[in-house]
Amino acid sequence: MEIRGRIFNIQKFSINDGPGIRTTVFFKGCPLQCAWCANPESQNRNAPIADAMENELYCGRERTVEEVMRVVRQDIDFYEESGGGMTLSGGEVLQQMDFAVALIDAARAEGIHTAVETTGFAAPERFRSFLPHPDLYLFDFKHYDRELHRRYTGVYNDVIVENLRAVVAAGKPVIARIPVIPHFNVGISHARGLSRALSEIGVREVHLLPFHQFGEKKYEELGIEYEWKGVKQLHPEALERYRQVFLDAGLDCSFK
Repeated sequence: MEIRGRIFNIQKFSINDGPGIRTTVFFKGCPLQCAWCANPESQNRNAPIADAMENELYCGRERTVEEVMRVVRQDIDFYEESGGGMTLSGGEVLQQMDFAVALIDAARAEGIHTAVETTGFAAPERFRSFLPHPDLYLFDFKHYDRELHRRYTGVYNDVIVENLRAVVAAGKPVIARIPVIPHFNVGISHARGLSRALSEIGVREVHLLPFHQFGEKKYEELGIEYEWKGVKQLHPEALERYRQVFLDAGLDCSFK
């Protein structure tokens, strides 16, 4: 049988999911339970609710590699002009690793640059088998403290750190992406801890993702509690001191 993956969105003309103009393919399913998540419909714990909805943006739809590639190919001229390509996001791409590998390999065979946004939460041996395929890793790194990581995401960060080390050791291009979240990791002390951890691992480039409320309406439509309801968005101009901590640590740090 032809391999299929469950996809809940394909977003064209993305400019924040890797270099250049990109098409971002959003995979269904994520084992983490980040309470601020902008895509709560992708979380495994919300699957029964999301899957019961008729809207494909919530329940997703099974697609073949060729079905996805037909959409990706439509903007190949933009990729070539801008240095862009295809980005796999989620959810967590590694929840559907076989489909992700097939899709990445198909894109690369046509000369399309590939990036993967991942939480890095996967069994290390499984992650190592996936490691060679993407051209670029956009690696979420939410917190250096394993207990705080578990409290706010539902999982410890041990395998995440191990897998990030594997990416660096393999010499793969990688950018650490830190969602800067109120009540979780927004303080300067957290910036210092994050910068120390990433420097020790060997990461050299960091993107800061200030907290936003783009996903708030989704919680309402899903009928689930949103713990960050009413929390003010963060803006880059208010986080310059935070960013400076990473710059002082010798990291290339910018906002996305």
